[in-house]
Amino acid sequence: MKIAFFSTKQYDREFFDRVNKDFGYEIVFFESRLKDRTAPLTKGFDAVCVFVNDEINAEVLKALNEAGVKLLLLRSAGFNNVDLCAAYYNKIRIARVPAYSPNSVAEHAAALMMSLNRKIVRAYNRVRDGNFSLEGLVGFEVHDKKIGIVGTGKIGVCFAKIMLGFGAEVLAYDPFVNPELERLGVKYLPLEEVFKMSDVISLHVPLIPETQHLINEGSIKGMKKGVMILNTSRGALIDTSAVINALKSGQIGSLALDVYEEEANIFFKDLSGQVLQDDIFARLLTFPNVLITGHQGFFTDTALLHIAQTTLSNMRDFEHGALKPGNEVTCDRLKLKTDCGRPCGRADKQVNP
Repeated sequence: MKIAFFSTKQYDREFFDRVNKDFGYEIVFFESRLKDRTAPLTKGFDAVCVFVNDEINAEVLKALNEAGVKLLLLRSAGFNNVDLCAAYYNKIRIARVPAYSPNSVAEHAAALMMSLNRKIVRAYNRVRDGNFSLEGLVGFEVHDKKIGIVGTGKIGVCFAKIMLGFGAEVLAYDPFVNPELERLGVKYLPLEEVFKMSDVISLHVPLIPETQHLINEGSIKGMKKGVMILNTSRGALIDTSAVINALKSGQIGSLALDVYEEEANIFFKDLSGQVLQDDIFARLLTFPNVLITGHQGFFTDTALLHIAQTTLSNMRDFEHGALKPGNEVTCDRLKLKTDCGRPCGRADKQVNP
């Protein structure tokens, strides 16, 4: 069985080559992203493996079908970059890595919070320059602060436990209450109440139509003045223009991002010798109370190993005709009914059959 890997870096090759010794698949690594122009490279492959910024739209999926591809392997938990309905019509099954290492992302969110709060980057640069002044470095104690968590899936649960360890009061919103967290003292509230009461808000939800721009001009107005917002999930959960305005007014006191809604042309590349073309992202970088990392929350040795193991296990399960329900992604994930009668995200006429 042959697998074409797109958007690959050296660390992908290292971990997948190591794990593949137990599977024996023929793997070809491509550095380029999967999109309409690179889709012809998939001819002759049984499966294609992609990452978060690959473009798997209806046109690409049609090309994959014509190339003979039967399986799309996601090296991620999220699937917002895949047209699920088009995959259904092109008879391409999809498998993801639902829980490669929730601790990795949760710990990174906590690191961002503490680095932003205690001005670690600014303090480090000052000391390197021989400046030991403490002016402008005042932070706050997390103990007894109200930490709002939006989404208590695996990553949200890990982050909640870290915050409880700090002695914070943890508030949470999720359509499904986690009894374990309730026993530990987490209080579940409506989303508006979490926004209203929290000193820090951390996002841990997938990007679906209902969560796009969850943080917007309206929701920001309902937050505490000076709130800290953390996003280690998906960039489009945040309306970046609205957040910039709120940073300028002081309604948002600080912001930490590991994701960005237009990150596809920026992240996972070395652009240090180029002029940044994204004016909105460039504006974010001018704020002293904004901390951004380049989608590295998942980036630990444990997570990379689990991603490789689960991805190749998904390939093996597909061969044996038994993809795990928790790993397979189908169009009913969108929970929307359309005029085609199936729980897809689009109508028949919008998809190339």
